[in-house]
Amino acid sequence: MNDLASIRRVADHFDLPVSTLHYWERRGLLAPHRRSGQRYYSADQLFRIALIRLWRSTGRMSLDEIAALLAAHAEAPDWRDTVTARIAAIETEMARLDTARAYLRGLLTCSREEALEHCEGFRALVPLPVDAPLEQS
Repeated sequence: MNDLASIRRVADHFDLPVSTLHYWERRGLLAPHRRSGQRYYSADQLFRIALIRLWRSTGRMSLDEIAALLAAHAEAPDWRDTVTARIAAIETEMARLDTARAYLRGLLTCSREEALEHCEGFRALVPLPVDAPLEQS
């Protein structure tokens, strides 16, 4: 058991609260070894923690999605559906962010003196409902 890392060492290494590791264990994502009532993590468990952090931050996955991926070999053979759905959600978010960036860049075309709602360059980027009045009164 010399190759096991204590929960404090793991929490410090991954910059996580100990309570997060406890929570992930309760959710079934981790299975630390126990010695004298203390939790210790093997290399495999450390890799799982790294994956969970990566999937949470870059993949923006929920813990339920992560649980499906970690259980993929036996309990959730359709893990590809989880990944495909996450890719679709990320692509949707990227489209929203592209739109937001375009709007913000459009704001930069406005002069400092004019009110933003009257800036022609920006107004051209803002879609209006079909039945909205075309002219301001």
